[in-house]
Amino acid sequence: MNEKIRVRFAPSPTGPLHIGGVRTALFNYLFAKKHGGVFILRIEDTDRNRYVEGAEQYIIDALNWCGIPYDEGPGNDGDYGPYRQSERKHLYKKYAQELIDKGKAYYAFDTAEKLDQHRKNHEAKGKTFIYNWHNRLKLDNSLSLLPEEVQKRLDAGEDYVIRFLTPPDETLYLKDTIRGAIEIDTNTLDDKVLFKSDGMPTYHLANIVDDHLMEISHVIRGEEWLPSLALHQQLYHAFGWDAPEFAHLPLILKPTGNGKLSKRDGEKGGFPIFPLQWNASVGYREAGYFSEAVMNFLALLGWNPGTEQEIFSLNELVKAFSLDRVNKSGARFDPDKTVWYNHQYLQRKTNKELTFLFMPFLKEHINLGLDCARPDHVQRVVTLIKERASFVSDFWELSEYFFVAPASYNEKAVKKQWKVGTPDVLDRLALFLKTLDDFSSENLENLTKQWITEQELSFGKVMPPLRLVIVGDMKGPHLFDIMGLIGKEESIGRIQSAIASIE
Repeated sequence: MNEKIRVRFAPSPTGPLHIGGVRTALFNYLFAKKHGGVFILRIEDTDRNRYVEGAEQYIIDALNWCGIPYDEGPGNDGDYGPYRQSERKHLYKKYAQELIDKGKAYYAFDTAEKLDQHRKNHEAKGKTFIYNWHNRLKLDNSLSLLPEEVQKRLDAGEDYVIRFLTPPDETLYLKDTIRGAIEIDTNTLDDKVLFKSDGMPTYHLANIVDDHLMEISHVIRGEEWLPSLALHQQLYHAFGWDAPEFAHLPLILKPTGNGKLSKRDGEKGGFPIFPLQWNASVGYREAGYFSEAVMNFLALLGWNPGTEQEIFSLNELVKAFSLDRVNKSGARFDPDKTVWYNHQYLQRKTNKELTFLFMPFLKEHINLGLDCARPDHVQRVVTLIKERASFVSDFWELSEYFFVAPASYNEKAVKKQWKVGTPDVLDRLALFLKTLDDFSSENLENLTKQWITEQELSFGKVMPPLRLVIVGDMKGPHLFDIMGLIGKEESIGRIQSAIASIE
């Protein structure tokens, strides 16, 4: 293992950060922290046509919310900045020129129209146009032109690109930490564009130069960059630099397992694809997920700890993480499992924490001046209902009847539970409840059951309709816990109100 571990997450600010990008950032973070290394954020914004205002700040906010902040990056400079490629563009021309001077790259003057014509001609013959060894001497570039003609065109300010000169008839032996040994025939590769006459590099050149200058030891990135590995390895060799170790992460697949997870899958399935809200697209944060739960389920998408353990804190993930246990095959995204994770993390929160999180939801529904919205009362409610919740936003639906009396009653329950003698039984029960001084759940349960027995009534005639009038439905935790919490006056009031309303 390299003594100095430096990894980078290098997104383009062209829109919101996809959950797949978040996982790439997470794996880089875990690897860096496992080995006492540095996690870097580099903004790859050389494509100004696709640049989206606000996207860079979104990326930074997302990493911070996820609990995986960067050690070096925009606004947190180290010794290797600047960390935006647009602020580094003065560097790249020098390296592009170095490749030309070494005979590893060349100028190409082909217009977009000419290249498009070549493509169409090839397609008409059932072939694919590739700009490489088999046709480059027939095209408009510094390999097919005299040096004086090349200089003349450059001096005239003619548009050009600099292409990498891929050597023919060679076999590249590449190594990927996750996928093992890979062999590539260079005859199948095209001469990729590295630099444009507008002074901006392409992704490939900027990426390699920046990784070298920032002393990146390991490049951990998505599988979609695997086809670029051959070129990148050749560029390191052409410059005479030591290449970092490469690891290409498996794709996150649709819930069906068929194809890469997309924004449309989230829209169709009703689950988030982004960590934070972006325009009309709700993020995991706004959907009520805990960031720890998101990090936990993302870590296990494509990585296997080798044990049955499913719940990991971030510190536990750091200790357990290893690139050796990252899978080669894609990982199917399971929306139900993400909800399960959030449920697990919700249950691990203290009742005090959950009460604090629930209070803003209560404000939307009731006047907080009400006695029933006191934090101590709310905390007791949370204690009773949290096991049934996966999100704090579930709490209101699960606990509404603790705060406000039912405005209506479940029709099916009324038909089933409201018999001819039910109003009389409940009326007598209300009179009995008025006599109680101790309205705690335990005392209430013991004395009510005793009363039912003394009245020679069946529990089925009393308890189900009692739940119906207290809750408005046949749901909720232990009935006497509910009554104990809402209190004597409220319980009796709900019984009397239901008798008048249902009759």
